[in-house]
Amino acid sequence: MDSTDRDIYKAAIRGDRDAFELIIRASSRNLFAIAYGVLQDRAEAEDVVQDAFVKAWKSRWRVRDPEKFPAWLATIARHRARDVARTRRSVPLGQELSDTPDPANAVGDDGDNVHGQVHAALAALPETHRIALTLRYFDALDYDTIQRTLGLTNGALRGILGRALQTMRKRMQPALNALE
Repeated sequence: MDSTDRDIYKAAIRGDRDAFELIIRASSRNLFAIAYGVLQDRAEAEDVVQDAFVKAWKSRWRVRDPEKFPAWLATIARHRARDVARTRRSVPLGQELSDTPDPANAVGDDGDNVHGQVHAALAALPETHRIALTLRYFDALDYDTIQRTLGLTNGALRGILGRALQTMRKRMQPALNALE
């Protein structure tokens, strides 16, 4: 983290609204990706991001180390997304997974079907894997940014991404073979 970012985080922690607005502009996409990775719903993810920023503003004084501000903000968004997911879950997890279409069995000719298959395969991943993949490949963030956002080491992030990609390949292979 460079000194400019550190100064912005320090100012925001002290209550500088302009600095906090800069953080909002810089972090919104990342937080949306995290919330979407948990919820798989755009509207709910947007609401979670707004809630996370409100909560962060109200409790910003708790952050002692400005360099941990991005990870702290990501944690707030992740926890809020989990809360929303928990409150809307009306179907037991085991039954929900059995009702989820298997991407290997859903073969189609159009891009929408492939998109649905990717979405289903992504939804079946563990939360941390979904979030890391979303940040890296859908938002095209670099490893350093993802590490800071999720509070991971480089090795942990690379391991998570590797396992997630391997799982996605396994789930998508039959559908991709059928398209050939």
